[in-house]
Amino acid sequence: MEAEASGLGGARERRVPGADGVELCVAELGEAADGDRRPTVVLLHGYPDSKEVWAPVAERLADRFHVVLYDVRGCGRSAAPRPLRGGFTLERLTGDFLAVADAVSPQAPVHLVGHDWGSVQGWEFATAERTRGRIASFTSMSGPSLDHFGHWFRRRLTRPTPRRLAQALGQGARSWYVYAMHVPVLPELAWRGPLGRAWPGMLRRSEGISGGGHPAPSLPRDAAHGLWLYRDNVRARMLRPREAPYAHVPVQLVTPTGDPFLSPALRDEAERWTPRLTCRSLHAGHWAPRTRPDRLADWIGSFVEECEAYGAHGEHGAHGARGGGEVGAPATVRRGGRRGRRGRARQEEYAEHFGGLLVLVTGAARGIGHETALAFARAGARVVAVDVRGEEVARTAELARLAGAQEAWAETVDVSDGAAMEELARRTAAEHGVVDVLVNNAGIAAAGPFLEHTADDWEAVLGSNLWGTVHGCRLFGRQMSERGQGGHIVNVVSCAAYEPTRALPAYCTSKAAALMLSQVLRADLAGEGIGVSAVCPGIISTSIIEDTRFRGTDERDAGLRRKRALQVYRIRRFAPERAADTVLRSVIRNKAVVPVGLEAWGGVVLARLAPSALRAFARINVRARA
Repeated sequence: MEAEASGLGGARERRVPGADGVELCVAELGEAADGDRRPTVVLLHGYPDSKEVWAPVAERLADRFHVVLYDVRGCGRSAAPRPLRGGFTLERLTGDFLAVADAVSPQAPVHLVGHDWGSVQGWEFATAERTRGRIASFTSMSGPSLDHFGHWFRRRLTRPTPRRLAQALGQGARSWYVYAMHVPVLPELAWRGPLGRAWPGMLRRSEGISGGGHPAPSLPRDAAHGLWLYRDNVRARMLRPREAPYAHVPVQLVTPTGDPFLSPALRDEAERWTPRLTCRSLHAGHWAPRTRPDRLADWIGSFVEECEAYGAHGEHGAHGARGGGEVGAPATVRRGGRRGRRGRARQEEYAEHFGGLLVLVTGAARGIGHETALAFARAGARVVAVDVRGEEVARTAELARLAGAQEAWAETVDVSDGAAMEELARRTAAEHGVVDVLVNNAGIAAAGPFLEHTADDWEAVLGSNLWGTVHGCRLFGRQMSERGQGGHIVNVVSCAAYEPTRALPAYCTSKAAALMLSQVLRADLAGEGIGVSAVCPGIISTSIIEDTRFRGTDERDAGLRRKRALQVYRIRRFAPERAADTVLRSVIRNKAVVPVGLEAWGGVVLARLAPSALRAFARINVRARA
């Protein structure tokens, strides 16, 4: 029957008897037509949610997969066990899952996805011997295995180091609510009273969640019943975790970086228990299925398709124990170790954060923009490379695909042209989706005394360096804001923004304006979950000098000045790859202003401690005399 009150439009509901005969409410979307063997994806909800928490993700997956959701016993439209005590053990929940899997996909294993307590259950199912062969893959978010959790704490308490003790204490503080769940009677009274009434408003204020059937009207009852998830399982598994809880399926671990309840350190030992592990980091809070459904749907869909392809060409993931890295195997991202593996660990970190994201880079034909596009490509992002040089930017897109980009496209656009940028933003959103990371990098320079700069010089420099940045921030920033799921803008500025020189009046002015714009936007868009970073490179070995307009000199003098400037850049030998690396790190760490290079950092220090010294340097006449 149709689930009108469930918040799952078009879903078909049925009742399935679970363990001990407890009746479970199961909803299905995108059910495979006769002869069409679509993979089945089962979405498990957490506490104190019902299956409706998955509605935005389920709707995005339904056109590609057979999507199944069910209310855990005691929640939503499923029945509660009687008595409640002892009715929510992981063993009984495993029986419920097997009953649902047999009902919705009797011939093939299912792909399991869990959030919060749904993830805790998912880890149990993915490691239990009785479920072997019924699960093809598992995607986990915001919920650890209780066995892994127990071993994690035991390791930190029995083999302590300052770092391990700090991690244990930190997670202990984050888990304050778990202790409260074990108090008799009072939590039930709170959920059936003031807490149940206040919960929707708390979600709205903390993460911006409202409407869409979540939370369900049955929340007070669901939360009171769900307390037994904690009481029946946490203490027993934490004190006596299973000795070998190894996952027998490929696992994708999604870590929301803003989750207030779980420390990212919990994933440090996940590889120990999971032979095939893919790690992802997501800029989101705890309720990512509601706040970032697009990103989760992309990652879930890609992981399911990879596992299906692996199963079609070899041993199915539910049965094998192969490691990652084989042809056809799901991509594996592992945590880096010590002793010379820092570069590998950093690349893995980039893959966790940017895999599958849509990144647009302007000025991508050469220099920093070119290397930034390739850096995102190596991290597995989808890349849109933009530049006014059509042939060169097409080459950047081609190299991005070869470097590992999921997809890459080239766009020939002049960023100073407002109408062209509007068309670019419209076309990008229509064909590829909303940009997750925008890198405004395009820029040009003009050198010479202020009085020798022409109006055309000023229009060209401000058009590219300032108006190009304004157009990008305004158009793509608006799309990020309207989507309501965050994003990041990086404006590649310059240390010239705070280091004045008489040789570059238009360039310094444009970069100073772009730096202030970045800081204003950072404050303005913070409430939208959109980060803004200003990356300020110093002397980087790029082709900008070759394209610089030199004013106030004859042709011979201009050539000498260009040659001298090129010599300085060659002597400095600061590769654009290092600036590109800083761009990626600025997004991960959400840094406001990031100098790149010794001269850039020196300028920051002087600007704060000795601004008069910077003004003195600005008066130096840098003209080359014949």
